[in-house]
Amino acid sequence: RRIEDRLAQTTLEMKVAETRDNQTLLADLTELAAELEADAASSLYRFGASRAYDGIVRERLEALEEEAVPGYDTWGGFLQRRVAPAMRTCRSVEERQANLSTKLTRATTLLRTWVDVEVEKQNRDLLASMNNRARLQLRLQQTVEGLSVAAVSYYVVGLIGYLAKGASIFGHAVAPEVVTAASVPLAILLVWWGVRRVRRLHSEPAKLAGEQAGNLPP
Repeated sequence: RRIEDRLAQTTLEMKVAETRDNQTLLADLTELAAELEADAASSLYRFGASRAYDGIVRERLEALEEEAVPGYDTWGGFLQRRVAPAMRTCRSVEERQANLSTKLTRATTLLRTWVDVEVEKQNRDLLASMNNRARLQLRLQQTVEGLSVAAVSYYVVGLIGYLAKGASIFGHAVAPEVVTAASVPLAILLVWWGVRRVRRLHSEPAKLAGEQAGNLPP
């Protein structure tokens, strides 16, 4: 009766979604189920022995082949009035334990389903957060790459400018400023191509490892 009352209270708490603590409720149901199974296991052999004893009593009474005497009670009637209620009690307790075990199993399954749904929601939120973080990292990486292209191009153009100024002493007709200005697009293009090639070389091993992992047998 105590386990039935606790099960009823737990199921009522399961209905209130606002204050429901699935982990605590699942622990309570698991504890109840373990206690019920332990009690059922300890009483199983007793109920079996009672049924065997009832069968022996019935066989012995049939073997006596007693005849009713007016005014006197028979041994069969006397024992039937006393043994039969006890056997009905044993069967009732067994059925009650079986029904309670079924109810606990259904409640535990339902609660585990809710727990799995919550875990899936948490995993979904975690994956969404990881996707957002990866997207931000990609944008930051693209920004850094753009800045690095600009910075490297600036230094390359500066070197070309120094070379043009140094070569002007040999009497070239082209002004160093013109050479520097003309080298800007070319330097930016070459640096940008170099950065993309380096990034592609770094990403190919990771892509190849992912494809190999996907081709592995389960």
